[in-house]
Amino acid sequence: MQQIAKWVFEPSHCKIGFSVRHFGISETEGFFHKYDGTIITEKEDFSDVQVDFTVDANSVDTQEAARDGHLRSADFFNTEQYPIIHFKSTSLEVVAPSQYKMHGELTMVGITKSISLDVEFGGIVPKDPFGNTKAGFFVEGKINRKDWGITWNNALDLGGLAVGEMVKIKCNIELLKQ
Repeated sequence: MQQIAKWVFEPSHCKIGFSVRHFGISETEGFFHKYDGTIITEKEDFSDVQVDFTVDANSVDTQEAARDGHLRSADFFNTEQYPIIHFKSTSLEVVAPSQYKMHGELTMVGITKSISLDVEFGGIVPKDPFGNTKAGFFVEGKINRKDWGITWNNALDLGGLAVGEMVKIKCNIELLKQ
């Protein structure tokens, strides 16, 4: 039996990102600068991983200050009242070698819903040039923002809406073994 290992996020090698359709013809991307969490596992392939992850919703960045301010408002993340987005895993399915389906609870704007994420385990570097053990992951999923009561939109003159309902989650994760 392996020893329980605790891992933390390596911020300089992670990107916690998302994208949403804009005008139905393109996607607007964003990411969060501030996040924290712990990952606990006994198995080297992470097939028993437990994740507890928080995001500072105020750290949203879409490379457009006015849009970021709007995303922080009550129309979207309502960061004054709900500054934290929280994800806690509940189970993990092995789909194929190094491919998992992670199930968990996502809490945004005071609402908790179950979601599933596709996780690809990129592998482990047992010793980097600084003597650290690292692990890498690619995480993707989709959620409907309306499930969390985030319904703001703007109708276009010729039909359609400014902001899509589906939000694509895309995260590149590098972990540091403690």
